[in-house]
Amino acid sequence: MSKRNTPQRRHTILSLLAELGEVSVEALAKRFATSEVTIRKDLAALEKNGLLLRRYGGAVPLPQELMVDSGQPVSRYKQAIARAGVARIREHARIIIDSGTTTAAMIPELGHTPGLVVMTNSLNVANALRDIEHEPVLLMTGGTWDPHSESFQGQVAELVLRSYDFDQLFIGADGIDLERGTTTFNELLGLSRVMAEVAREVIVMVESDKIGRRIPNLELPWSSIHTLITDERLADEARTSIQARGVKLICAAIENKLEN
Repeated sequence: MSKRNTPQRRHTILSLLAELGEVSVEALAKRFATSEVTIRKDLAALEKNGLLLRRYGGAVPLPQELMVDSGQPVSRYKQAIARAGVARIREHARIIIDSGTTTAAMIPELGHTPGLVVMTNSLNVANALRDIEHEPVLLMTGGTWDPHSESFQGQVAELVLRSYDFDQLFIGADGIDLERGTTTFNELLGLSRVMAEVAREVIVMVESDKIGRRIPNLELPWSSIHTLITDERLADEARTSIQARGVKLICAAIENKLEN
């Protein structure tokens, strides 16, 4: 199949994945009468655009944690934010990944970083981490299951976290109050604050349309936040306000199309 038919081939790969639940490089190469190297490039491009998750010898659909309620892949803005977050992780780092779709969007990229130790309070994040290349050492907080946030919370989880120290925390937010910090609809705030206490760098990951959103529950004050990663739509006024807090601001650019 010629290069100009690459988008058609990749579309067919996604259709086969939806139908079969798993595809192999070898089988795809035979089906399309092309090389396994070409198929691996296809799978890499599709994974980079948040459309599948590569596994050894093939690919599987994205874990449910990486899907929004409509069943569609997470937005390109979330993907860009996730890539910018992963770019800050060193090999053999000890990190915390909080529950949430933006933080979970990091998972497909984490397979390229060996030697990680990852703590999470999310079952979905934990299950997704088991399928990536260079599977990290996985730690779970335990605690009391909260169906609202779909994560473990409570004193047991806090005690487990305090037994460790971490290089980085990656955490989302329901809103960013430019005066106060991150805000949330969830009234269970204790675990998020303990996560921030035990991490050397607190990295908040949030789409720009949540910045300026005022929600009653303050989660993390600006004094607890080191870095904020958002997307390139952020208004200049908000950029100035955030940077004035002494927070490192990263505005991630989206990628507009599949690689050929």
